[in-house]
Amino acid sequence: MHPLRCVLRAQGCLRLGPLASGSQLQLRTCRAHSSHPSTASLSSERQQENEVRKDFTSKLDTGPTFQDFLRSASAPQEKPSSPDVEDPPPYLTADDLLGRQRKVYLETYGCQMNVNDMEIAWSILQKSGYLRTSNLQEADVILLVTCSIREKAEQTIWNRLHHLKALKAKRLHSRVPLKIGILGCMAERLKEEILNREKMVDILAGPDAYRDLPRLLAVAESGQQAANVLLSLDETYADVMPIQTSPSATCAFVSIMRGCDNMCSYCIVPFTRGRERSRPVASILEEVRKLSEQGLKEVTLLGQNVNSFRDNSEIQFSNITSTHLSRGFSTNYKTKQGGLRFAHLLDEVSRVDPEMRIRFTSPHPKDFPDEVLQLIRERDNICKQIHLPAQSGSSRVLEAMRRGYSREAYVELIHHIRESIPGVSLSSDFIAGFCGETEEDHLQTVSLLREVQYNTGFLFAYSMRQKTRAYHRLKDDVQEEVKLRRLEELITVFREEATKANKTSVGCTQLVLVEGLSKRSAADLCGRNDGNLKVIFPDVEMEDVTNSELRITSASSQTLKGHVLCRTTLKDSTAYCQPDSAGPH
Repeated sequence: MHPLRCVLRAQGCLRLGPLASGSQLQLRTCRAHSSHPSTASLSSERQQENEVRKDFTSKLDTGPTFQDFLRSASAPQEKPSSPDVEDPPPYLTADDLLGRQRKVYLETYGCQMNVNDMEIAWSILQKSGYLRTSNLQEADVILLVTCSIREKAEQTIWNRLHHLKALKAKRLHSRVPLKIGILGCMAERLKEEILNREKMVDILAGPDAYRDLPRLLAVAESGQQAANVLLSLDETYADVMPIQTSPSATCAFVSIMRGCDNMCSYCIVPFTRGRERSRPVASILEEVRKLSEQGLKEVTLLGQNVNSFRDNSEIQFSNITSTHLSRGFSTNYKTKQGGLRFAHLLDEVSRVDPEMRIRFTSPHPKDFPDEVLQLIRERDNICKQIHLPAQSGSSRVLEAMRRGYSREAYVELIHHIRESIPGVSLSSDFIAGFCGETEEDHLQTVSLLREVQYNTGFLFAYSMRQKTRAYHRLKDDVQEEVKLRRLEELITVFREEATKANKTSVGCTQLVLVEGLSKRSAADLCGRNDGNLKVIFPDVEMEDVTNSELRITSASSQTLKGHVLCRTTLKDSTAYCQPDSAGPH
């Protein structure tokens, strides 16, 4: 179909020009200044204009409609069949993009997504001819994968850059000057501020720009600073197979979606990682199969809002009814329709290898429909462990945070999960001292910790982030010393209650996936149980203790201890005793 054309008449001639999208067609008769046309000439002109108008109307009737353009814009774009052989930019040659065996040193800070991002970045660089080194002194390139969720996380990176200054100064006049890059969320949030503040930084790459790393490094080789912090609406790195950093690892992270649409008022993630978009189910299953073939025994499905997964890559799934939210929960965005949802993905992933454990993080409490809970209960290899971020125990604070639920709805979900999955292990996130939090609000959070008795917790003092809704609409009015005091109180209560919850496992037989030697004693091994709790036990003379049944002998707020009964498999493991299915009271 030819693009719509605008017909303009000037000086007695017809001119064709492109019609901009959304513009209005205007037919205008432009008469020559030199003479007055005759009546016959005017009649001929009118007839010609009528013919043009009819022809244009006919094209409009048979051409694409506005809905066609909308469908075209929303349809998933096909990735190039061979992304590794894209043409270089005009100012670089193909040879410029090659690593030429330069050595890269990678450091990762922050969440599990950053670990996976580092593996993606390394996969891209390795294909370009770079080598990996664990020796900082011999590195030609140092890349820091950064976190920006709190001020303390960013300060850690500034401190690290300060320590790297001396190393870079030493290499200033060497044959291969040292290049330093900042990757991930901090690069996305601060952008040129990093380049201006630290002249030693050579490249910046946001979370959606890792494919551009070879070009950025090539530009940096010429002595210039280079940056790409553009966020994408469709980048999921679905065709990039992450390279595991530890050959002896038993567990791996698999990113299934990126970004977040929740827009909680305190959170910087939507601004550093962009809008939600999910990988195609087929690409995720392919990666999980490869990990199974490599002998890995556990995968964790990753996403900023992992259980809101929605694969819209296949048109035949576009009309599938959307899954209902957890009872009493709402969203900050318009309800989404269609696509393959998280329950479908979890079902398919769990079938790849019955002997491979499946976990997922980090979910949002709103996206736990019954079909997900039922699947977790039924499948032996889906861990009976759920992370359920509460953030606060006060409904008033939860509303200010834009979490989409009240304390009452959250507690009701806790009860429903414990009824659906007997013996489930629960973990949560909490923020101390959010904007406007009163002492009464804080005490409600304390009471929620006591009521639920989480097995694991992640607790932090509130850190205001620019760009967030809280930054623009709320006041960070809780004094720092008050935040820290409240945080200490929350940590104390959490530890007390977690110890009680974990002690219910004493005397039980549990299946533990062995990860390696304990950090505290070479005579002990360390692993994790189904609930993701660390378990320490004496080393034993066995051919293979990758999966072992242990009798739990003691428990603290963070660790279980036990002794090995036998080696086993997920399929053959005997049923082990569970705490009261109703959970703590």
